[in-house]
Amino acid sequence: MAAAWQRERPGTPVDAIGVVTRVWQLAKLFGDDRRRVLAAVGIDSATLDLLSVLRRGGPPYTLSTRELAAQSLVTAGAISQRLTRAEQDGLVTRRGAGGRTRAVLVELTPAGHDLVERTVDQVLTREATLLSGLPEARRDELAALLRTLLEDVQERVGQHGVSHVGGP
Repeated sequence: MAAAWQRERPGTPVDAIGVVTRVWQLAKLFGDDRRRVLAAVGIDSATLDLLSVLRRGGPPYTLSTRELAAQSLVTAGAISQRLTRAEQDGLVTRRGAGGRTRAVLVELTPAGHDLVERTVDQVLTREATLLSGLPEARRDELAALLRTLLEDVQERVGQHGVSHVGGP
């Protein structure tokens, strides 16, 4: 691809193609594979993200909607939609924070806790398998390089949050 562009448009910078194209391809492969794993369990990636944020928070598995949005790197509107679906499925409950605040607290239900416990191991085991072609030291090196690149690109484009990954 790079050679063809260089042949057709000499002087056009093509150095990024080898990295960016592979990052796009990997993101698609990882996202598609995650959706297949989650479909087999009966959950979508946005719901798993919501439940995972609550679960990682530790007992009592309760966070405000503002905390959920910040940790999920999505808008308050997106959190509201996710909460509505998860609440209808009996995976979370919402309640007012009490006092004079308008904050809403979201709590993981036992059903939500069970689902995230069953699902997270499947997802993370599958993703570990997909990365197993690289030795651990190379995975650590790649993770560090990608973190550095992500921080630099976020600074250059002025966007310090990344929307949910793995969605359509």
